[in-house]
Amino acid sequence: MLYLGDSLAMESRRVLADRVAAGERATVHSAPYSGTTLCDYLEGTARDSLVPSRHKAAALVRSQRPRVVVLQFWGNAWAYTPCMDSIPQGGGSRYYARYAADAKALTEQIAAAARGAGIQRPRIVWVLQAPDAFSPDRVRRVNGIYRDQADAGEDTVADAGREVSPAGSRYTWVQRLPCNDDERARPGDCRGGLTSLHRDDDHLHFCLAPTTKTPRPCPVRSPGIVRYCEAIAETVDAVLRRPPPATGRDRAGPPAAR
Repeated sequence: MLYLGDSLAMESRRVLADRVAAGERATVHSAPYSGTTLCDYLEGTARDSLVPSRHKAAALVRSQRPRVVVLQFWGNAWAYTPCMDSIPQGGGSRYYARYAADAKALTEQIAAAARGAGIQRPRIVWVLQAPDAFSPDRVRRVNGIYRDQADAGEDTVADAGREVSPAGSRYTWVQRLPCNDDERARPGDCRGGLTSLHRDDDHLHFCLAPTTKTPRPCPVRSPGIVRYCEAIAETVDAVLRRPPPATGRDRAGPPAAR
């Protein structure tokens, strides 16, 4: 499988690779770039895109020939994300319209690359995002775009964000959650019945080590990353368990149950 995305994909790449490999159904090739958004992985974007040509989604489909492509994007639109054309993050209708258009274009480019490589179109898994501490409705709407695109492309979603949200309050941001069974079994993960998802100085990332200027996989065990990756790995495993599609189709069967 391919794992593409932003800093959340960068920090979680090793844990996800281990979880997927444990299922003995796939290996992971990952090419995340911090600060990126969907348009960075589109071929034909500006030359100052944050993703080099060899790591665009279509190029990797042609070279790696995956069965599954996992897309992890929080919704970046920073000043240093040139392909967003200075559209501000959560900046009204322009932001969401552009995001939906890029999700559709990325799906189409992945499908076209698979046809050109003579392989079955890989199933796309869109990762649903965790709550935004400052703009809960933005993530809700971005996740809606992912669900709509998954339905349109006969793909699926992995609701990793639900695993780091309070029970019964999907879009409420919290720094800590009640420990699950695995965390209770690890004293370092569970303190006073609660597990830490975020550092005090970082409301976005799940890595409990300080952020560095050089992006890297998280170097310490972080319960938020473990929860997030287990949800993605379970979805990937479910996709890979399905029988192959009928000959002549370039889609991998019906969408997953939600």
